[in-house]
Amino acid sequence: MTLAFRKFRLVAHLLHGMWTVATRFPNATAEQRLTLNRAWSLKMLRLCGMRLVVHNDSARLDAGALVVSNHVSWIDIYVINAWRPTPFVSKAEIRRWPVVGWLAQQLGTVFIQREKRSDAKRIMHELAQRLSAGELMCVFPEGTTSNGLTLLPFHANMYQAAVSAARPVQPLCLMYEDARGRQSTAPAYIDDLSLGQSLELVLRGGPLTAHVYVGEPIAPGDDRRSLAAQSQEAIDTALRNMQRARVASPSPSHALDDDPVAGHGDVAPQ
Repeated sequence: MTLAFRKFRLVAHLLHGMWTVATRFPNATAEQRLTLNRAWSLKMLRLCGMRLVVHNDSARLDAGALVVSNHVSWIDIYVINAWRPTPFVSKAEIRRWPVVGWLAQQLGTVFIQREKRSDAKRIMHELAQRLSAGELMCVFPEGTTSNGLTLLPFHANMYQAAVSAARPVQPLCLMYEDARGRQSTAPAYIDDLSLGQSLELVLRGGPLTAHVYVGEPIAPGDDRRSLAAQSQEAIDTALRNMQRARVASPSPSHALDDDPVAGHGDVAPQ
């Protein structure tokens, strides 16, 4: 299958997503919307040559939690939505992206202008309100993408929403693996890469496995910096454990039932 045809299928899938949101979401229940979003996101991963493996899913919170994750790529959002659809806080520029920006807005994304300190305060209050109402929200506390090999420092600002709403924080660790069982940096959306160039790297770097490690919830407490430090430590530990597992067993993880990191591997339906 040519690269051009694979890109065409992705564009068609994005347009189908717009059609689904425009025609089926208005009359769908909240649960039906989650099901549609998850199924669409899983297919998005498949079209990108990627499968999903979830670890420690028994720790998952399904309401009223601030989900915090390391950030590697634009595809992180689809990986998380394929696991469990969750609204995101995202940079304002994404709202202007063709198709993707419209979809993100319709799915409850909160857009932030990072250069404006006052906007961060506004977003924090909105997050606190949504968490208090029992919603889930996901933020990337590194504030930007990395190559995924290590973590960047976590910013504590958005954690104030969990403190104000007295809601727990759920750490989430993402890692990508290539067909030889090694950690892959192909999805990393960094440096001066354009979105198109990043997409090509993902398509050419496949098949890939997206690993999601669900960390144990952290009680809200009253100190956002402590929450940031605790969640960074939890995600860093999960990342290092998954990296060690790849080094110890550098072969494709077909089921991961014996994965020493997870204890079990939950493979999302393909």
